[in-house]
Amino acid sequence: MNEGNHSGAVKSAMSATLGGQNAAEPDDYTVRSRFYPPPADFDGCFTTFYRLILDVKGSGTVVDYLQPEWANLRYFSGGDLKAELGSTRVEAPPFGATGPSSRPCRFELGTSQVWGIGILPIGWARFMDVDAYDRINIVSNGATDPVFAKFDCMTDVLCNPEIDEEEQYETIVTNMRALMRPNRDEAKILRVHKALVDETLASVAELADASGMSVRTLERVCRRYFGFTPKLLMRRQRFMRSLTTFMLHEGQRGGQRWTESMDEHYHDQAQFTREFHEFMTMNPSEYASLDHPILSAFVEARARVWGSAAQTLDKPAR
Repeated sequence: MNEGNHSGAVKSAMSATLGGQNAAEPDDYTVRSRFYPPPADFDGCFTTFYRLILDVKGSGTVVDYLQPEWANLRYFSGGDLKAELGSTRVEAPPFGATGPSSRPCRFELGTSQVWGIGILPIGWARFMDVDAYDRINIVSNGATDPVFAKFDCMTDVLCNPEIDEEEQYETIVTNMRALMRPNRDEAKILRVHKALVDETLASVAELADASGMSVRTLERVCRRYFGFTPKLLMRRQRFMRSLTTFMLHEGQRGGQRWTESMDEHYHDQAQFTREFHEFMTMNPSEYASLDHPILSAFVEARARVWGSAAQTLDKPAR
């Protein structure tokens, strides 16, 4: 793997080569990712701006599963994305959007250049006009989705591989600044988000106390800006801590067992297995047996370069 800087706007870059699946055989593809830090006036709004480059030999494709995450905007050049999340699916949208998720998004992709924008709860508050709950576990064509269509103004630039990365990055910044507006609940959202990523908290009551609000107010804030109930959000955090620990150590020292990756708040392996199936719709052993051509490279790169292996583990920036 290689690390490097890409001019002043790019924080760092990392590349990885892994084995493939489906039409792409092992060693037939490469995955490279670059992470751009959003400017300071966007603090708390985004996980990151990133650019992912997937090269697959011939006309092959790879299949992978996005883990539960916050809302995302993704712009594709090439590759003809096919994606399924819950009961929704899309095929070949230049601009794809997902709401906050507690289920995996299965996708298939060929040689592509992808821009991704992860939207944190404060970002949802500043950019969206509907409750996050109304868009959970949905993948859509962003251009025709009434909630996300406002971001289609960036599609022509971000989906054009002939345009310089710096110009594409500036397009994101310029358009997001034009669309952003303050929200009166930002202080509450920030307190909840900080408490949510606190690994020591084990109950909704503790989360409410740490957030400085009643359980009823916490439930309202979570539904409006986070998408899920406080209890499910805490369960998702616990699950994602376990899953990313496994992915970061898989293949090292002979591989890591699930029992070594389980978060300390799980009572036993049976509980972890039940929750794994709920969040990923498969058992841990089934997930471990699959190739993860994009996610394995991306999670490791994100952890090394960005300091957090997954969106849900990102701490609010302020």
